[in-house]
Amino acid sequence: MEKVVYDFFHKNDFDEWIGNFALNLNDIWNEPSARDLDPTNDESYDMTNHSAIVIGKGPSLKKNNHLQKLIESNYSGTIICTDGALINVLKSGVTPDLFPNFFVVTIEPYKIQATLYDDPIIEKFGTKIKGIFSTLTHPDAVSKARKNGIKIHWLHTLFDYNEGKKSINNITSLMVRTKKNKGLPAIQTGGNVGTSCWFVGWKILGCSTISLIGMNHGWEEDDPIETIMSHGQMFEAPKIDKQSELFKKLFPKVHNPEFNSTCILDPIFQYYSSALKEFISRAPSEIRTINATEGGSLFGEKIHCMPFTDFLKNFDQ
Repeated sequence: MEKVVYDFFHKNDFDEWIGNFALNLNDIWNEPSARDLDPTNDESYDMTNHSAIVIGKGPSLKKNNHLQKLIESNYSGTIICTDGALINVLKSGVTPDLFPNFFVVTIEPYKIQATLYDDPIIEKFGTKIKGIFSTLTHPDAVSKARKNGIKIHWLHTLFDYNEGKKSINNITSLMVRTKKNKGLPAIQTGGNVGTSCWFVGWKILGCSTISLIGMNHGWEEDDPIETIMSHGQMFEAPKIDKQSELFKKLFPKVHNPEFNSTCILDPIFQYYSSALKEFISRAPSEIRTINATEGGSLFGEKIHCMPFTDFLKNFDQ
């Protein structure tokens, strides 16, 4: 599955990756590295005392009223918002005024990401938000975020480093280091910004406990089948007999025993979910991942599932 997804995006997006990096390079040289945000550079910092909440844009966010519960809590930890959720999160009242350690992450290379930063609410709070951007992000998205006051911090996103010296990851890293001696930090992405935020939480921002909300990585059972089969109209739905074994394999129903809920995975969500589960299982023992989404496909080894209100009570630092 991983190779199929990689080959698809490599074939379709390679030229855009290279073009984006080339246009971003001067800014990458002159703007801060995401490494500058790492509090563990201070020897007195104890990451075991710090937690973060990753906010995705999954349907559970609204279904379970998680943003309002967050507003009403005493939580004082870090907020890491996916770019796709940012506008709605700010409009809900979850803002840097309430949560000063507020970050947004963008890794996608597409021009449409610029629309995620095009709203008066971002202009209102932009100067209080720290942005963490992939070097392959579309320049229009970076420019719009920067124009609205978000301070950009750069990192590499890993996807072909296994190709060695000929990999894009190696080549772009070498180019960055021609003027930025220390280079940039690099993270795995699992192909999506939510997983990237999880990595940012502990690898960049030094938090030992990462809570996930709005991270369903799956569709609701009552979502239209056309939406599920096209990954939200992102692709043309395949013509498959919905009663066939192939359909059941490509779009399986998954029961989450922790929340007694069921979701449906398409091939992309299968990849996202399995990748994040593997990353979590291999994370250092001191990193605790809490799925407080209250649904979806994320459960299993080293994933602690609990209602969001329980997390907020236990980690109201």
